[in-house]
Amino acid sequence: MSTKPRVLIEDWLPVAELGIESRRERGAASALPPLSFLHIWWARRPLVASAAVALAGVLPAWSEELATAFPDAAELQDEAAYRRWLLHLIGIWGDPIVARRMYDVAVATGQRIPNPYTYKQAFRNAIPRTDIDLLHAVLIHTWGELPVIADPTAGGGSIPWAASRLGLPVVANDLNGVAASVLKAGVEIPATRGLDLLPELKKWGGILVKRVEERLKEYFPSGKAETVATYLYANAIPCPRTGRLVPLLPDKWLRKTAGKEAAVWMHTEYDGIELTEPIFDVAFGKDVDKTDASTGTTARGKAISPYDNLVIDGDYIKQAAQAGQMKQVLYAVAIRKPSGERTFRAPNQPDLDAIAAAEAKYAEFKDLWLATGILPSEAIPDLIPKHEIRPYGFTYWTDMFTRRQALVQGVFVEEFASLESEVCEALGEDATDVLFQLALMQGKALNWNSRLSSWDVSRQKMRSVFDRHDFSFKWTFAEFEGAHALFSWCLNQLTDAYGGIARLLDETGFSPADVSDRLPRQVTVLQGSGANLALSDGAVTHVCMDPPYYDNVMYAELADYFYVWEKRTLGRLVPNYFHDDLTDKDNEAVANIARFLTMGKRRQELADLDYETKMTSIFAECRRVLASDGVLSVMFTHKKANAWDTLGMGLLQAGFTIETSWPVNTETEVGLNIRALNSAQSTIMLVCRKREDRDGNAKIYLDDIEQDVRRAARDAAMRFQHDGIEGVDLLLSTYGPTLSVISQSWPVYSSTPDEEGRDKLLRPEEALALAREEIVDLRRARLVGKAAKVDILTDFVLLAWDTFAAREFPFDTARLLALAVGGLEVDALERAKVVSKSAGKVTLLAPSERVRRGGDSNAPGVRPEAASFDSVIDAVDTTLYIAENDGMPAAKRFLDKHGYPTDTGFISALQGLVNAMPRTKVKGEWVVPEAGRLDTLCTLYFPDVTLPEATDVATLVEDKPDVLF
Repeated sequence: MSTKPRVLIEDWLPVAELGIESRRERGAASALPPLSFLHIWWARRPLVASAAVALAGVLPAWSEELATAFPDAAELQDEAAYRRWLLHLIGIWGDPIVARRMYDVAVATGQRIPNPYTYKQAFRNAIPRTDIDLLHAVLIHTWGELPVIADPTAGGGSIPWAASRLGLPVVANDLNGVAASVLKAGVEIPATRGLDLLPELKKWGGILVKRVEERLKEYFPSGKAETVATYLYANAIPCPRTGRLVPLLPDKWLRKTAGKEAAVWMHTEYDGIELTEPIFDVAFGKDVDKTDASTGTTARGKAISPYDNLVIDGDYIKQAAQAGQMKQVLYAVAIRKPSGERTFRAPNQPDLDAIAAAEAKYAEFKDLWLATGILPSEAIPDLIPKHEIRPYGFTYWTDMFTRRQALVQGVFVEEFASLESEVCEALGEDATDVLFQLALMQGKALNWNSRLSSWDVSRQKMRSVFDRHDFSFKWTFAEFEGAHALFSWCLNQLTDAYGGIARLLDETGFSPADVSDRLPRQVTVLQGSGANLALSDGAVTHVCMDPPYYDNVMYAELADYFYVWEKRTLGRLVPNYFHDDLTDKDNEAVANIARFLTMGKRRQELADLDYETKMTSIFAECRRVLASDGVLSVMFTHKKANAWDTLGMGLLQAGFTIETSWPVNTETEVGLNIRALNSAQSTIMLVCRKREDRDGNAKIYLDDIEQDVRRAARDAAMRFQHDGIEGVDLLLSTYGPTLSVISQSWPVYSSTPDEEGRDKLLRPEEALALAREEIVDLRRARLVGKAAKVDILTDFVLLAWDTFAAREFPFDTARLLALAVGGLEVDALERAKVVSKSAGKVTLLAPSERVRRGGDSNAPGVRPEAASFDSVIDAVDTTLYIAENDGMPAAKRFLDKHGYPTDTGFISALQGLVNAMPRTKVKGEWVVPEAGRLDTLCTLYFPDVTLPEATDVATLVEDKPDVLF
């Protein structure tokens, strides 16, 4: 047996199938895996992709020797059967490529067809015991024992859960105490206790909910013919001129459903008396004044006083909030009638009295609760700019809640603490697992009941605090009915999620011959730095990780919201997870500029260096715990080159070679087709091995391997282009092969010395720039039908549309594309009126925005009177501008005047543009107007230009995801 088995992922990964199934897994929010509903964690990887990478990283590549060793296993007798078996093991029990093709054809032709996916989502399929036994036999044959899979930055637990489900030994670690708790609750406990725990969860959860309800019911009254579901509030500040209270309402809509409209009407006077605080009525149906309902009192950070109709400056709003003058005004109540009808009513006196009583009770308890640790006393620390919420008066974490909401949370903490001894007495050593799961109810309540939760008018339901991955101040917010509804709902969510997780585990490897023979699972959860794992040298066969993505998500900043409360519940059970006041940001591997705010312009540079240093330390630790013949797989996605540069440098410096890489499109189809997002949609799977010492002492420079880098990038792009990878993702798909080339020869030195003339180590970005140049050449040839350049400005426009499929895209990626096209800077493109830039974004200008007049008449741009043009894109945009304003006949006269109908460069540019621009319509209207005018222009005057099919996405928008998934 080889001392270093070649694993399957080094030869093959079903990227197309995984892409489709990953998007299908996320296609309907109500049908997500149950792990997603247990407790929020940000940026979880799809389970199907996690299972595939974890398993393919330990399964051997197919060989004749393997087939001979298992002569009775049909799954192992040839390579095709072996690959089908991997798909079966990860739950893909149909043909997603055929199903997706059928769906696409139906959408394109406007047909309605039965769901082409005739099999369940991959995570729902329980793998039979016979397959598990064969899998284990193959793995023991390959490694001598079942291989250990470790994830040092396990986060929400997708990788360890998927591996544990197949009965593989798992180690899951995370620095963050909240994440470690999620790992224990979502992976370890259900893996060992299964469904046996569920009856006790329901029993003791019911007791806990009942006690909380008894203490809170007087503060949440409902009328005789109604059940209150949700309270709707507006934050409010005093008018700077009148002193009267101004509710900060973006609009006054409660429901927009045709025939069932509902909106509030705000009264600032009553019986001719001016009110110091508005009162509200609710109007329905034809009584709704749609103009008034669409008119609010706040927009773009400012407000309008309803008392004098003058503007209230945004700075004043923040100053008032910080001075404690921001109040919360109840403006509507969502109720359910005995008939089941959901409707709204205006606040009444019992509502207001109950709020006042709750506030009084909270004031009575507050000091005691702070002293005894029931309430968090921690202040909100410095946050990155997009998270910064303190200007709106949020100083302490308890400020995220109204006093009644804080009372609700405090009562839960008290009752949980009181219940602990009873559960321990009744269940003994089993008590901790039950209590651990029950404590997660608090996380659900925190996420759905604070001043940052809100009312979704379109879906007629509440939004959670973290419907986005940030802290977003809400002008208006929603409060869950806290006595009868909130924790009973949280318990149902908990038991459904835990039951779903445990059922999927129990059913996988189920033995019909012996129902008591549950598949044994070994899960170890660690809490600590990924750079210091409590594992022995060489203990792990496969380190499979999904590390923090540079600056995508500031996990510790967001997790503080839960940490400060959960240390008072979960922290009673695992105090070592919650030993600090707040989460550990100093050791978190993210590019967090908030840690360097005092460093001025260098803060981003220092954040990048900090991220690189920490990732290098984590990778070095991975190398220590990894067996000599082991595999490291890294899932990573980010559109910024800096992120790849720092990650690549970390891997190289830690002593790894990148053997291969695979791009898997993991994002939802809505995100791709409807919103025209231009960010990275693919997760790149990097497959690494421990680097062996290189023979010889000769230094290797980038010049020495440049052609290898270019060849690897071009080969990868052509291969992955064939698999349907496009745009930014096609650029990213070449990064792995590029890093692979330099990792095989590391250390590699830059061709440019440092300031003192000495050799310096190559930064991966230098090699990635070569890869981008190759992709630019390849895509240009595809667009215009030949490899020759048109001109630099035209090339940029062609490739920007081709890469981003959107008018607006990130500045960083635009800069890299401009350099790859021809050494351009974004500033030069802006001077040429090709783009505009603002706030980290770059926007391609429409022809009407590129018009030059007066003194600029000779500069690049749209010039109807020009005698000639230096760039073809200027001639094309001028033609489109004339067509838009004066009609196609006038555009034809312009074309004839300049001889463009027979100009091969002009025709090539037209062909490239119609290939590159999104040819998409919504209900007959072109999303990109220039694409429509180009379509008409080419149809009328350029018959040799081949027009791709246009797509009307209205059917995609109107289809409900549940129909498909």
